[in-house]
Amino acid sequence: MAPAAPRSGEAIFSSVDRVNAELFTLTYGAIVRQLLNDLEEVEEVNKQLDQMGYNIGIRLIDEFLAKSNVSRCVDFKETADMIAKVGFKMFLGVTASVTKWDADGSCCSIVLEENPLVDFVELPDTCQGLYYCNILSGVIRGALEMVAMKTEVTWIRDMLRGDDAYELQVKLLSQLPEEYPYKDDE
Repeated sequence: MAPAAPRSGEAIFSSVDRVNAELFTLTYGAIVRQLLNDLEEVEEVNKQLDQMGYNIGIRLIDEFLAKSNVSRCVDFKETADMIAKVGFKMFLGVTASVTKWDADGSCCSIVLEENPLVDFVELPDTCQGLYYCNILSGVIRGALEMVAMKTEVTWIRDMLRGDDAYELQVKLLSQLPEEYPYKDDE
């Protein structure tokens, strides 16, 4: 029996029971607002959003692998493309593109064409250092770590800060050795 063909992010997104997008956006906004009230320091909120995203990413990768039927990516370039074209479509219903590869193929940018997390959002002057969507950088970092890729994910451009796009830079720091929870008995 031949392996199942990979499913597109759009096919997966349309078949998954979805939470109302506006409710999700408003709930996320309430979380960010509460973090701003509790932590008071914008940089601490950025760290907390990243950590929340990381915790989500280490769990989300299992769902992604189970529902997308993708096979193991051969390199970091293929992995980044899978995140942009299948992952973002599957979980957020948006498409992204991968650009700005460095010479050795270990660093790229993921540019979001749309960002549903920012509907209804305007940052006040007191929050200018806030990376409102920092949860996404954590999700990517956590998911990649679960497939043995240690990365650094940072925001390069953010429309809430006056830029013309949403752009995340993903830099591969190292390939982690695969660990197996048991030894094969011979």
